Amino acid sequence: MNSIEKMIAHQLLAIKAIQLNVENPFTWASGWRSPIYCDNRKTLSHPRIRKIIYESLAAIVRENFAAANLIAGVATGAIAHGVLVAEYLQKPFIYVRAAPKSHGLQNLIEGELPDGSKVAVIEDLISTGGSSLSAVNTLRKAGADVLGMAAIFTYDFDAARRNFEKSGCTLYTLCNYPALIAEAITRNYIAAADVDTLKRWRESPERWGTED
Repeated sequence: MNSIEKMIAHQLLAIKAIQLNVENPFTWASGWRSPIYCDNRKTLSHPRIRKIIYESLAAIVRENFAAANLIAGVATGAIAHGVLVAEYLQKPFIYVRAAPKSHGLQNLIEGELPDGSKVAVIEDLISTGGSSLSAVNTLRKAGADVLGMAAIFTYDFDAARRNFEKSGCTLYTLCNYPALIAEAITRNYIAAADVDTLKRWRESPERWGTED
């Protein structure tokens, strides 16, 4: 675990942007039952961690997508983070909707996207990667050259890794599930006895909690 993974994991746990509860699992919108819930929007209410996040995401863009001349955020969770990164790097910003507006121009992409733009995409959370890669595909269809994606946190599912590889989209993240669990143990957010349960959940999240 590198220093930025450790720092982000600690901060997300401290402000309860990520919560762990093995005894009383959460239910995701997908219907999956989960011992973890992540809401990175909470970081926006904490100036210090917000600054750490946008500066760290900007560093990923600088180091790995240096040719990027435009920043795109994935709606809705990464709009604010994307704007902060774009402002920090002094680059234009757009965002990508999950579905077209039902009125007006019915845009999927909000903002100005010149043809051939070299785009770095900002995301807040990676689960299976489906919605994130949908945004990437939308940008590509609109004529953008997507250089890759930078995200705050990934559950590190095998399915997500396969999906990103298949799409040819490079992904960098500030923090990940294994780093989070390691920090949660160190900081006594979870009992050592719960670690096996948390590991089993990540291996088959769609079946976890329905196996009895």
